[in-house]
Amino acid sequence: MRVLAFGTYDRAYPRNAQVLSALRGAGAEVVEQHRAAWDPQTNWSLGARQALRVARAELSLLRAPDLAADVVLVGYPGHFDLLAARRAARGRPVVFNPLVSLHDTLVGDRGRFRPGSPAARLLERVDRFAFRSADLVVADTEAHAAWIRDRFDLPHDRVAVCLVGAEDRLFVPGGAGTDRGASFHVLFVGKLIPLHGIDVVLAAARLLPGVAFHVVGTGQLDLLLAGRPDNVAWTPWLDPSALPDAYRGAGCALGIFAPTAKASRVIPNKVFQALACGAVVVTGDTPAARELLTDGLDSLLVPAGDPEGLARAIQHLAGDPSLRARLGAAGRETYERHASEAVLGRRWLGLLERVAAGR
Repeated sequence: MRVLAFGTYDRAYPRNAQVLSALRGAGAEVVEQHRAAWDPQTNWSLGARQALRVARAELSLLRAPDLAADVVLVGYPGHFDLLAARRAARGRPVVFNPLVSLHDTLVGDRGRFRPGSPAARLLERVDRFAFRSADLVVADTEAHAAWIRDRFDLPHDRVAVCLVGAEDRLFVPGGAGTDRGASFHVLFVGKLIPLHGIDVVLAAARLLPGVAFHVVGTGQLDLLLAGRPDNVAWTPWLDPSALPDAYRGAGCALGIFAPTAKASRVIPNKVFQALACGAVVVTGDTPAARELLTDGLDSLLVPAGDPEGLARAIQHLAGDPSLRARLGAAGRETYERHASEAVLGRRWLGLLERVAAGR
C-alpha cells in the first residue's frame, strides 16, 4: 500500500512521527507532501499572520505535482488542510488523524477564546468541515471516538481508534538512569496546559516536602511554576533525545490529572513514552486511562483533581522499590502488547487498507 501523508502537519509531533514510522515498519510505502505552517512555540496562535502562513502553505500544496497513492493521510494539526486534501486526493479516500478538536482544545480546555465568540464559532465550523470531510477519522481512544461521533454526527464506521504509542527507536527500557532506588524523584513532562493538571501536581508536591519533583515543559500555566515549592525543579525545555533517559531515571512519571471532560477522554504521549521506557506511570483514573492501564498491575491510577490521592500514591512508591520494579516491568509489557509500533503499525495498515478497499 502507498500512503500519501499530506498537509501542514507538525512533522516533529510524536503522534505524527510515530504513525508514519509505524506504517513504514508494517510495510507501507509512505510519501510526504508537506508544507510547514505551524510553530509549536506560539501555543496555537490563530491570528492574521498564522492564517496567512496556512493559506500560503495550502496554495503551495495544491500546486504540487500529483503523487500516486492508495490513500491520503492528514495528520495533526491538519484541520485546515481537509479542503486541499480532498482536492489533492482526486477521488482517493482521505483519512484524518486529528488528535484533538480545535474548539474543544482552544475554547473548552485552554480557554484561549470565549465560548460563542467569532473565533470560537469559526473553530466550530473548521472542526465540523474537517471531521465530516474525511472518509475515516482515527481517534486515539474509544472514549474520544464516542465523543467525536456524537459531536459531529458521524456514523460508527466513520470513526476508528488507534492508540498514540511512542517512537520505538527512542523510547526503550535500560540504559542510563535505570537504578531508581538510588535517588527517588517524580518526573512530570508536558506542556503546561490545563489538561495536564500541573496545579494538582504542585499541590501534591507541597504535601511531600521530602520528595523531589522535576517538571519538564513550558506553556500556558508557566506562572504557576513561579511560586513552586522548594522541592520542585523546573526545566522549561529538554531536547527530545534526552527524554528517554529522563524517564528511565525517574522513580515515577506523571500523566494528566485535570478533572475535565477532555482529560477523561485522552491518554497523552508522555504516558506511552514512560511505559515504553519501563518507568512507573501514575496518572488520573479516567475512562480513557482504563482502556489501556490497570491500577496496581501496570500503573497507579488516582482520582483526577485530587492532590492528596496523588501524594499518597507517590509516597507509596517512594517507600517500596520492589513495587516500582514490578509496575515498571508490567507497564513495559502493557506497552508491548497494546501500543508498540509493531502492534499499531498493523492496526493503522489494516484501517487504511479497509478504507481504500471501500472506495
